[in-house]
Amino acid sequence: MAISDIPILSMLRTRLQWHQQRQQVLAQNVSNADTPNFRPLELAEPKFEPGAPGLAPLRLARSDPGHLAGFGGGGDAASTPTQFQVRPAGNAVTLEDEMIKVASNQMDYQAATQLYTRSLGLLKMAVGR
Repeated sequence: MAISDIPILSMLRTRLQWHQQRQQVLAQNVSNADTPNFRPLELAEPKFEPGAPGLAPLRLARSDPGHLAGFGGGGDAASTPTQFQVRPAGNAVTLEDEMIKVASNQMDYQAATQLYTRSLGLLKMAVGR
């Protein structure tokens, strides 16, 4: 069995390649921060099939309307921005937002790299090398 046939390693490689491409897109957004009429670009995140079909996603229970909604949804649509802030020159790149995305992308890439490295280490230990 080839290492490329192991589903978790294949998913991690796909994730790493996506993070590399996203870094390029974010760098392009930052480099065009002063270009008139430029809109920031974003890559669609890869979707992986759930492990067990038919299972509903877990959601946090809100026992009081004053509680904050969790990441699983249930929040109002007004809290998520749907439009870019456009400057008078027509540019919609916000450097602060792009830097936050770059930092988040870097942390996610490092986490995926560590998972990949540790998975390979476990396989080597199982094989006896």
